[in-house]
Amino acid sequence: MKMEPGEMDRTEFMETFGPVFEHSAWIAENVWNDGLDRRHDTAFGMHEVMCNEIRRADTEEKLALLRAHPELGCALAGDELTKTSRGEQNRSGLDQCSTEEFAEFQRLNQAYREKFGFPFILAIKGFQRKQILEMFRTRLEHSPEEEFQAALAQVMKIGLFRLQDIYK
Repeated sequence: MKMEPGEMDRTEFMETFGPVFEHSAWIAENVWNDGLDRRHDTAFGMHEVMCNEIRRADTEEKLALLRAHPELGCALAGDELTKTSRGEQNRSGLDQCSTEEFAEFQRLNQAYREKFGFPFILAIKGFQRKQILEMFRTRLEHSPEEEFQAALAQVMKIGLFRLQDIYK
């Protein structure tokens, strides 16, 4: 990061922090509108204030945030991914799925979306395909409320990883 958030104008701030949460620039915008201080100068501080915006959001806004995420394993299907999401999925080997793994991702994505109404979300950093598939199968057994909370926690974890990359 070239400068501290408090030194940025609105445009620079939004270009830097708007993409942290997938297609949900409203989070960064709310942080900007609330005013910046020293808390915003670290990845953890920025993460906390951004997550507070998510926590304050109503259920529909939270659901929209979850629905803004891509399905895992969709890179092979040619689905549109943000550059950040594509890189995250590729680092976990999701661009190298066997035909059987790809078919399982597709089957699990469909079953998950039908059950919960949003895509399976996992902060995949450090995990490989087989681990991701195992977690996918396990979380498909959750109740809707358990999974809504689990998915939000994963979104926040993804946000922290992305902020840590920005603050390097």
